[in-house]
Amino acid sequence: MKNTYFDLIEQSYYFPQDGFDIHDGYLTFHGVSLKYLIEKYGTPFRLMYLPRIGEQIKRAKNLFNRSIKNNNYSGKYEYCYCTKCCHFYHVVSEALKYNVQLETSSSFDIDLIRCLYKNGQIDFKTKIIHNGFKTDEYVEKIVKLQKDGFENSIIVLDSKSELTRVLKYAGKSKTKIKIGLRMAIDEESQSAYYTSRLGMRASEMAEFYEKEIKPNENLELKLFHFFIDSGIKDSFYYWTEFGKAVKKYIELKKLCPTLEDFDLGGGFPIRNQLGFEYDYEYIIREIVRILKETCLAEDVQEPNIITEFGKYTVGESGAVIFKVLDQKQQNDTELWYIIDNSLMTTIPDAWSANERFILLPINKWNHECTRVNIGGISCDHSDYYNSEDMNQHVILPSYKNTETEPLYIGFFHTGAYQDSIAGYGGIKHCLLPSPKHIVVYRDETTGNFKDYCYRDEQTVDDMFHILGYDHPEQNPVLRKKKQDEDDF
Repeated sequence: MKNTYFDLIEQSYYFPQDGFDIHDGYLTFHGVSLKYLIEKYGTPFRLMYLPRIGEQIKRAKNLFNRSIKNNNYSGKYEYCYCTKCCHFYHVVSEALKYNVQLETSSSFDIDLIRCLYKNGQIDFKTKIIHNGFKTDEYVEKIVKLQKDGFENSIIVLDSKSELTRVLKYAGKSKTKIKIGLRMAIDEESQSAYYTSRLGMRASEMAEFYEKEIKPNENLELKLFHFFIDSGIKDSFYYWTEFGKAVKKYIELKKLCPTLEDFDLGGGFPIRNQLGFEYDYEYIIREIVRILKETCLAEDVQEPNIITEFGKYTVGESGAVIFKVLDQKQQNDTELWYIIDNSLMTTIPDAWSANERFILLPINKWNHECTRVNIGGISCDHSDYYNSEDMNQHVILPSYKNTETEPLYIGFFHTGAYQDSIAGYGGIKHCLLPSPKHIVVYRDETTGNFKDYCYRDEQTVDDMFHILGYDHPEQNPVLRKKKQDEDDF
């Protein structure tokens, strides 16, 4: 009996399934021929399938709106895209087609907001939620954004001290500065610390509002922020923390009539293996039900629900395709497939955060399967991938080095974070710039130390050039403008 790779997958999972199928012996991704892309571009390459972004957004919106209607819930639902997951112009532009709101994380993000506004892709009514540590530069830009007319720009305070910086730049503004408060949650028992470093202590929030926000006529509390790093899960831990957050929202709402938004930070999971199961409809129904029933019991109006979905929005749109260059049998049980790039730099989450992705061969599905380790071509010992989420090892088709066609493999659902964590072209996580690079040397004549700045801190223009915001060939708005100028 021949145990082919196709037999293994067909017996272990429902296959074909959403996004994956076989056509003429080759894997397709959402109907796209990977064989065609390999022949056209060669390997390795990173793929972004943009239509998946819209599919994810529409699914979440439909499920939330349906649950709101079924529960006779008085608040509305708003879908917010976390730009830090993927800042590329083509990705953000695709998300904005579906009327999403935006979340920012750093100073440079505000420049991105202004760029999108200048292009006509957002307007003054777009909700902008400002998370992350509020440096002076970040706060100054946010306050100016609100003064310039962005009426739904909300500064989420991560700590009590951030309010000092907000007031410093707000001055005696005629425009009320919209504020959100983030609650620090109790971490899971296996965490290295008890309470999240993000947000302020729940026990201090009501007093902080009464003493610092309410008396200031320039401030207006609009949003309560609840975030769990591990995401929205059907677990005792999640529902316990969510219940605490709802009660804290109600306590603040009774003190502050202008508070109207409940922001669910931490997103839905995405498929990281073919056997993935997650009942999105049930989770959403429970979120709406708990909010409805708890508020009703306390005679408080239900809040608007905001979700901050980044990984859920873009994760399943991405893939990375490699060619296996060689195979090495190191002992009786350890076979290595060496690919044509580094795993550490192309899918760094797998190396640094132990994330797992869907791994599938592109071809040779009719070959017998074998257990392998995957190694990158860097000289680093840690440049490997050897376990799937559901298994303790990787299974791929076997092949002979003498075969004419090499084996191609793909890691799928890699659309979130990989480029920024790997530092693609010079971009960084949350658009935080690379610092100045200072060189110190000893003068050979005097023996004294001397120094110079090898490279200044990265600028907004540097970042935007990498991300495609100033490339006419990548930016449809700029391309049309350039065409109009050429015609003129």
